[in-house]
Amino acid sequence: MRRKRRLLPAPLPQRDGIDPVRVALPLEGTWPTVRDHLVERLAAGPGVIDAMVRDGRIVGADGAPVTPDTPYLPGASVWFHRDLPAEVPVPFPLDVVHRDEHIVVVDKPHFLATMPRGSHVTQTALARLRRELGIPTLGAAHRLDRLTAGLLLFIVRPEERGAYQTLFGDRRVHKEYEAVAPYDPDVPLPRTVRSHIVKERGIIAAYEVAGAEPNSESRIELVGHRAGLGRYRLTPHTGRTHQLRVHMNALGLPILGDPVYPVVTGPVPPDDFRRPLQLLARTLEFTDPVTGVAHRFTSGRTLGAWEAYDTWAR
Repeated sequence: MRRKRRLLPAPLPQRDGIDPVRVALPLEGTWPTVRDHLVERLAAGPGVIDAMVRDGRIVGADGAPVTPDTPYLPGASVWFHRDLPAEVPVPFPLDVVHRDEHIVVVDKPHFLATMPRGSHVTQTALARLRRELGIPTLGAAHRLDRLTAGLLLFIVRPEERGAYQTLFGDRRVHKEYEAVAPYDPDVPLPRTVRSHIVKERGIIAAYEVAGAEPNSESRIELVGHRAGLGRYRLTPHTGRTHQLRVHMNALGLPILGDPVYPVVTGPVPPDDFRRPLQLLARTLEFTDPVTGVAHRFTSGRTLGAWEAYDTWAR
């Protein structure tokens, strides 16, 4: 049995809740200096790397700055902080539902990404919680789409993260979602939808492959309807990217506010928080793998299109 390699502690503190970047130097290489390797490896250009070295922004494991003449050492690592992009603040609260020494459960608003990725870095649930709660070791056990609101589980202790993430991998977490979509009396519900979903890197929309072995399963139930709208309970039994959105769209019931299904719409300004996707992670239920406590959490959020459609649709 191979032992998992222990990660080296970062010699730089987090900045705005964001970890420094670690670059492991390959065991094989002929670069005379660390600077030469970074110029060749990173798509930043020699001027950028030279400026970072000059300013002491790249450090080794001991925290000492890399100099222009620091020799290349195979297998060593260096760390630095990326320049963070300017981001429009997401002007909605990130409510803490539960907190103990092992986990933090939050009720995420729409438009806030779970973890840093792409242009969303500091305006993410993970970065905000690290700053607001003062827990630099905090990590996510799972994720929600940026446009989806609702319950998220975070882990306080890195050494326990695997136990909680395994809950999701082994499907031992019960999750229920709520959605608002068109009502169609000709769509028989409740029903279980199974299909083979593919999500390709760099492509916004996932798609279903007809005739392929199903890799996704969702239970769809109608809770109520009025004025041409339906309120739905969605229970995923797998966790494919965009799974619930894909399955609702396949039924001819695309979730209100969805900019991808059935049609990918054009980008909106980063400060446009109108008409959020009407999808909410309502319930999260599991037995804590560390304490043995049975947890059931419920989101306190509501979906605007169901509560006041005219206000949501402005």
